[in-house]
Amino acid sequence: DDSHIIRATHSSILTSVKKLLGLPADYEAFDPDIIMYVNTVLMILSQMGVGPKEGFFISDKSATWNQFIADPVKVEAVKAYVAVKVRLLGFDVPQSSVTKEALQNTASEMEWRLNVEHDHPKE
Repeated sequence: DDSHIIRATHSSILTSVKKLLGLPADYEAFDPDIIMYVNTVLMILSQMGVGPKEGFFISDKSATWNQFIADPVKVEAVKAYVAVKVRLLGFDVPQSSVTKEALQNTASEMEWRLNVEHDHPKE
């Protein structure tokens, strides 16, 4: 049953990032900040060759993951990367230098893996 994959790719980018940051979907006080950081990360991904060539941005919770990337396998890695980068860019930055360094290392590894995946797309 692939219905869980379809639901994951058709879910809201903003709502899923908020969930990964530990925020309820209906709490909107930080939405403008999160949207700004998400758009920054989506620009980074576009520069890496992930997502639409013309770029992509969100302005509210209506934009979905499948609009950014159609591949249901890669979408999970992209979601995790966006959440980690949003934290590092300024939303809920860890106070602990050890935690921050671990997140930075995770982001770097994800960037490398997404680049490798893009450089060798499946035919």
